Amino acid sequence: MPRAKGGFKTSRYHKKVLDKAKGYSGGRSRLFKSAAQAVDKALVAAYKDRRLKKREFRSLWIARINAATRSLGISYSQFMNGLKKANIALDRKVLSDLAYSDPKTFGALVEQIKG
Repeated sequence: MPRAKGGFKTSRYHKKVLDKAKGYSGGRSRLFKSAAQAVDKALVAAYKDRRLKKREFRSLWIARINAATRSLGISYSQFMNGLKKANIALDRKVLSDLAYSDPKTFGALVEQIKG
């Protein structure tokens, strides 16, 4: 009995993997075995980095808010505590955008918390 080398389904699967590996250098884009390993590794990294992205953006927002508040004479923790006590419900993303793009409004917010 002859060896079954796989027909339509195998070639379809190989094509799918090689399409995902398009743009990789050398054999990683042309040889199925290397491409499959490279694609698997890339998918793992993509999964991990989708979660890391959220942490990194939160860190960026906090750093921006901290820099803006310190230039106005108050620490980040005091600012966030003041926001909570004043019942101002703005998240870090919005506060960071305010501090970056509209410093006057952000300054007014800090003065409201100080006073």
